Amino acid sequence: MKLEKLISAAKGLLNFGDCESVEKQKQEGFELDGNIYNIKSHKEITRLEKNSYLLYESVPGTVVTDFCVGASEVTFTVNGVEPVQVTLGLEPDAEYRLLINSTQVGKVNANHSGKISFSLSFDAGAQKIKMEKK
Repeated sequence: MKLEKLISAAKGLLNFGDCESVEKQKQEGFELDGNIYNIKSHKEITRLEKNSYLLYESVPGTVVTDFCVGASEVTFTVNGVEPVQVTLGLEPDAEYRLLINSTQVGKVNANHSGKISFSLSFDAGAQKIKMEKK
């Protein structure tokens, strides 16, 4: 469950994170499609910022693959070694549908700063997440 690089991109999708390293790792200034990404990750937290704004955070740390932010949805696959709290920075005051492994778990509203939080466990392995804007 370890990536070769702390952050990389393939076909326009981001791969990032490290849930095993005890030492804090970070990489700043990763560019993709005109956006600048900063990543900090280790065993206790994974945090991805896009243009200096929170995009993804998990406590404890996770490995995220195929991360894609579209006009009306966010999709990614996440894996970790223990249950996590995930926070996404999305559009303020918007309503989203949360799907985990293609099953709708509920509707969530972003707060005034655009943050949405939810919990995941990895008993069944990696979890495929989709947030659809309503």
